[in-house]
Parts: sequence; C-alpha cells; structure tokens
Amino acid sequence: MKKVYACGIITIICIVATVLLRGPMVNAELDYTEVSARVLSSGSTTTTIKSGNTRSSMTTYDIYVSYLGEEYKLRNAHNSYSYREGSTITAYLSNGKMYANIEGIRSSTPVAYAYFAALIGSFVMFFVTICLWANAAQQKRNAKKQQT
Repeated sequence: MKKVYACGIITIICIVATVLLRGPMVNAELDYTEVSARVLSSGSTTTTIKSGNTRSSMTTYDIYVSYLGEEYKLRNAHNSYSYREGSTITAYLSNGKMYANIEGIRSSTPVAYAYFAALIGSFVMFFVTICLWANAAQQKRNAKKQQT
C-alpha cells in the first residue's frame, strides 16, 4: 500500500506541475523575427506503420526556404501545398531555426518541454497508481479469504 500512496503523491505533484507550467508556457516571451522567405522546395513523405491488424500513417513535410542567402528547413509546417516552390512566405526566425508559425517557437521553449514532460508524467503516473491500487485491493481481498 506504500507504493500506492507514493505513486499517488507523485501523480498529484505531476498534475500540479502541469497546471503551474501551463501559464508560463502560454505567456512566455518569445524571441523571434518575422521574415519573408522564398520556398526552395516543398514535399511530403507518408510513412505507413503496421501494428498487428491495424495500420496508421504519418506524414512529414519537408519544406526548405531561403532567407538572406541561407537555406533553412521550415519547422512546424502543417501541410506542403501552402508552400509552392518559388513563392514568398511569412516565416519566423528564432535561434537559427525557421518556423512556419509562432506556436512552433512556443512549443520548442524549455518551459514547453517541462510542461509536456509533466503532462505525460501525469498520465503515466495516474495509470500506474490505478494499476497498483487495483493490485493492492486484490491482494487485500485474497488475504481476507485466506484468513477465513
């Protein structure tokens, strides 16, 4: 039962950390420059993953842009058809990386990484706590049956 209590406390800590980190992540001051870049190439790759009887596909977008004579891979693009070769787009330059939108910059900050780690930790610890709790309850029932 001590494991259940310990995991429950860790779960609560993860949930509180998630809630507390959400505000700083959304309100983080971002350092970026809005630029006009020229699309050099645009394409997409679809990968099909087969697991048992199910299939799922994942599409990655490979978009390269040019800004001030340098070539950048455009990050956080949600499609490739909006980025036709030769067209000029609005992009965001931050820390030497080019992003398609501001949300891409926001989700790559250290606070965002901490937020997502706490969020994933909350879900994982919740399920671990539930499993341990169910196991402890089952052991308690088995011990009562053996005593009677």
